Amino acid sequence: MARFEDLEVWQRSSRLCVEIYKGLATCKDFGFKDQITRSSLSIPSNIAEGFERRSDKDSNKFLYYAKGSSGELRTQIYIGIKIGYIPKETGMNWKDEAEQLSKMLAALIKSRAP
Repeated sequence: MARFEDLEVWQRSSRLCVEIYKGLATCKDFGFKDQITRSSLSIPSNIAEGFERRSDKDSNKFLYYAKGSSGELRTQIYIGIKIGYIPKETGMNWKDEAEQLSKMLAALIKSRAP
């Protein structure tokens, strides 16, 4: 049986989360930092929780949560760039990766649909 740790989308979302935590380690706006790190952490966490569910319906619900968190994360990255908390090049790389994760999640959800 496959493990969620073997999923490329989980591996990549975990790496992105770590990058965001490290990239914002010195950010003094704790409200912003808390929100963006929570949304980045939510992606791999919901993938893992969904993968551990017994039914495709339950599993897909958590994959949709992860996909939603990807959109939330992209929004926060855009704002972080605009207010000067995130360097533009770094932010655009994070945004692009979050967008790719969203596409990967959509494909995974579609592949599990009845």
